[in-house]
Amino acid sequence: MAADLAGRADRVKTPLAFKARHALIGVPYLWLLVFFLLPFLIVLRISFAEMEGAKTAGFHLGSYAMLFGDEIYLSTYAHSLMYAGITTLICLFIGYPFAYFMARASAAAQPLLLMGVMLPFWTSFLLRVYAWKGLLDAETGWVGRLLSQVHADQLLLPLGLISAPGQFMYTPFSLILGMVYTYLPFMVLPLYGTLAKLDLRLLEAAQDLGATPWQAFWRITVPMSRAGILAGSMLVFIPCVGEYVIPELLGGPETLMIGRVLWDEFFSNNDWPMASSIAVTMVLLIIVPLAIFNDSQAKAAAR
Repeated sequence: MAADLAGRADRVKTPLAFKARHALIGVPYLWLLVFFLLPFLIVLRISFAEMEGAKTAGFHLGSYAMLFGDEIYLSTYAHSLMYAGITTLICLFIGYPFAYFMARASAAAQPLLLMGVMLPFWTSFLLRVYAWKGLLDAETGWVGRLLSQVHADQLLLPLGLISAPGQFMYTPFSLILGMVYTYLPFMVLPLYGTLAKLDLRLLEAAQDLGATPWQAFWRITVPMSRAGILAGSMLVFIPCVGEYVIPELLGGPETLMIGRVLWDEFFSNNDWPMASSIAVTMVLLIIVPLAIFNDSQAKAAAR
C-alpha cells in the first residue's frame, strides 16, 4: 500500500517538475521573443521598404545596395569595429591585473575594491562622459595640462591619435579614453568573478612540479580564466560597436562611428529604411560571428 502511494506521488511530481522546469526556461525565451526578436523583425521589414513621404512602403533592396556600395558606410563600420577592438584590448590589459589583485586581496579588502569598481555607476553616464570635455582641455583641464607637461602629445601625434600638439579633445585619443573609462568595469567584474573561484591548489601543485610563477600564470591562471576573458570582452566590444554618446561628445570628424550615422539617418535625414538597414547589418555583424564562435566552442567541449 505504501509503495503504491509513493509511486503515485512520484508520477504526480514528475509532470509538475517537468512543467515547472519548462516554465522557467520559457520565461527568458518569451522575453527575448517580445523585446528582441519582434522589434528586430519590424526593423528588418522597414529596411526592405522605401520612404514615401512620411511613411514606409513597398519592398526593394535599394538601402542595402547603397549601404554596401558606398565607401562612407563601409569605412564607418570598419572604424567602429577598430575602435571597439582597441577599447576591448586596452580594457583587458588594464582590467586583468586589477581583477587578479582583487581576487588575491584579503577577504576584508575585496568588498571595498568591488565597491570602488562599481562606484562610477552611481553617477550619470552622461555626466561622467561630459566631464572629460573639461578634463582634457589643454588650458583649463588638469588632465590635459598634465599630458602637455609630460609631452604625451609627442608620442600620440606620430601614432595618429591626436591631430595637433596639445589637442587632446575631439580626437581618436579622447574617444578611446572615454570608452575605456566607461566600459572598464564591465571587463573587471566578469574577470574578478572567474579569478575569485580559481582553485589555488593548482598553482601550488605547479610550483611543486617546478613551474615558475610566470609559467603557472600562463599555463593555469589564464586558461582557467578564459570564460571571464570572453565574457568581459563581449560586454565591452558589443556596446562599443554601436556607441553613440561618447563619439558624439568626445570624438571628432575622423572618429565617425556607426552609432552616429544611424542617428543621422533616422533623425536628420528621416530615411528610416536606410537607418534600419544599418541597424540590421550592425546586429548581424555582431551576432553571426558570436554564434559561430559559440557553436565551435560547444563542439570542442563535446569532444
